[in-house]
Amino acid sequence: MDQRAQLLLKSLVEHYISDGQPVGSRTLSKYAGLDLSPATIRNVMSDLEELGFIASPHTSAGRIPTPQGYRFFVDTLLKIQPLHQLEIKRLQQELSSPDPQELISSAANMLSSLTQFAGLVMLPKRNTIAFRQLEFLPLSEKRILLIIVTTDGNVQNRIIVADKNYSTSELTQAANFFNQHYTGCTFEQAHKKLHQELSQLQTDMTRLMSAAMEASGKVMTDEASEGLVMSGERNLLQIDDLSTNVASLRKLFEAFERRSALMQLLDTSRRAEGVHLFIGGESGFLPLDECSMVTAPYEVDGQVVGTLGVIGPTRMAYERVIPIVDVTSRLLSSALSIH
Repeated sequence: MDQRAQLLLKSLVEHYISDGQPVGSRTLSKYAGLDLSPATIRNVMSDLEELGFIASPHTSAGRIPTPQGYRFFVDTLLKIQPLHQLEIKRLQQELSSPDPQELISSAANMLSSLTQFAGLVMLPKRNTIAFRQLEFLPLSEKRILLIIVTTDGNVQNRIIVADKNYSTSELTQAANFFNQHYTGCTFEQAHKKLHQELSQLQTDMTRLMSAAMEASGKVMTDEASEGLVMSGERNLLQIDDLSTNVASLRKLFEAFERRSALMQLLDTSRRAEGVHLFIGGESGFLPLDECSMVTAPYEVDGQVVGTLGVIGPTRMAYERVIPIVDVTSRLLSSALSIH
């Protein structure tokens, strides 16, 4: 594609994103900044249409970008607008809680608020998070409170019903042993390591440790079933590009309820570096055919543990949405690593 065609495509995409109406040759002649006749522009637009970058709706003589056109625009022609300092400050203030769960919820809310789309954050995957500390507290006869603190700052409480009464000193001894030998291990690593070393432990401690690992496994299962924090799904009902297609909206909201396919997409994005875009059908996820998904991974102590992003129409202001997602992922990473 020559420079003239690129400039015309850039102008067409930007005008369509701003206005929402199919763009004709006279409009492009006025806004593209090129000394070209409408006839010449029509010829270039015809070439762009043959290449699959733009399409002509049946009801209009103007053109609109295709997902392929948006992709070329984003990858080649887009100029990112850095976030205003006031917006960055607002994000920093919102992402300042000592509670990791609250931080993740705030990130989803801010993504939705700043973009007016649906914001989503995948919870940290348990198999990448390690134990920081474990404690046992006696509750009543044979009932023990297990407190699990992970390296992402998450605190989980589980009640263990033991097969015998344990004294406070025995519980302290068991917790000290675990913290000495298993701090820094992931759930999976700790489970394997404990299984290998059970024969070397005293019988009573073995039973208690096994019960603790079983309860820890339930923490993994519980959080995996939750998996995703979403905010602002209803914003999509206000977007003309989506609200006019009731069938597509229904499929999209059914997908929000099931979440499993969205989790799969986010998990794929977790392995990408920086901001990643799925435009239209690129995701292979049918309800997103008329949507774009902008994602970025986030970290805890330098290790990628999850993904966040937004879902909106393909006709979105990518130059603004991309830095919002990027900055939010960086600030969330920083906040989680501090705690």
